[in-house]
Amino acid sequence: MATVTETIQVSGIRCEKCVMRLAGTLEGTEGLESANANLMGQVTLSYDDERTTRDALVEVMSRGGFREQAFV
Repeated sequence: MATVTETIQVSGIRCEKCVMRLAGTLEGTEGLESANANLMGQVTLSYDDERTTRDALVEVMSRGGFREQAFV
């Protein structure tokens, strides 16, 4: 098991309710060990890379209305 931790910038977080909605969206996701979000849209994910992928977690967040923002 290798735990990966990374921070992703997402849109859709404007208030504490949004943070709670994101938590509900990610709850129970296979391989996700922890997730922390702030009001600036930064989501720090720790996950087992043998059980899930970054892309899978981004897809789960996307289905909840949180889109990854590309850095230019």
